[in-house]
Amino acid sequence: MQVFYTGAEWTSIRLQFQSNNSTIGLVPTMGALHEGHLDLVAQCIQQADISVVSIFVNPTQFNNPEDFEKYPSSLQEDLELLEKAGVDYVFVPEVKTMYPQETNLKFDFGPLERVLEGAFRPGHFNGVGIIVSKLFNMIQPNLAFFGQKDLQQVAIIKRLVNDLSFPIQLEIVPTRREEDGLALSSRNRRLNKSDREKALILYRSMVLAKKELLEGKSWLEVQKKIHQEFKKTEGVDLEYFELVEPDRFELSTEFSTLKKASLCVAAYVGEVRLIDNLPVIS
Repeated sequence: MQVFYTGAEWTSIRLQFQSNNSTIGLVPTMGALHEGHLDLVAQCIQQADISVVSIFVNPTQFNNPEDFEKYPSSLQEDLELLEKAGVDYVFVPEVKTMYPQETNLKFDFGPLERVLEGAFRPGHFNGVGIIVSKLFNMIQPNLAFFGQKDLQQVAIIKRLVNDLSFPIQLEIVPTRREEDGLALSSRNRRLNKSDREKALILYRSMVLAKKELLEGKSWLEVQKKIHQEFKKTEGVDLEYFELVEPDRFELSTEFSTLKKASLCVAAYVGEVRLIDNLPVIS
């Protein structure tokens, strides 16, 4: 496994592979890796000739500076995990490499970014669009791998690829969960034992809501019940619990088995903000 730090280093490496028509797969990460990331890595290694993982905590996608400062970092451990997994190359740039000067460009993803994460984290998806575009332009992968856990981000990146005609095939990998259902997340490292137990309400509430929707209950009835369940859980502050059409991310006011639908939830568990989603009709 080779670690590189600049786009120029990668260019000299990439040209030899492209001359051989080798396919390049990219897994963009912010580090603090877990088994969910390694699922993406495994798919990348399986589907591409050359695997590249980037590790970069992108400051422009944090609307809360304190959240950026507290984001977990474990670079040496991450590199050991990636080497063991069989990754070919790891890109570990500094901020000045990715942002040599202030970026004035602004992405506007329209209604797609005005709801849920876009509403609660203004500017977040602009930062995502900028960093993903930079990585795509620098690495020039044939395939890029993202996790379903960040469902709205997936929709944003699909729009980015389509609207800017990136010649990249996106591969979306299902969410990896603990045995009790908690979605793996780098932010889970910040949960103490008590909050770790309370965090299970996110997954359990979606499972309950899915069950009741498929049994014929109305969405508004189910949503009201879930809000009441969250209010009973001390130390958990629900931001949203919504039913969406996952491609356009339009909020639904009613449920139908005839169209795609996913449940999306975000909540603070103590001081840690967690998100999750669960397909109802896929």
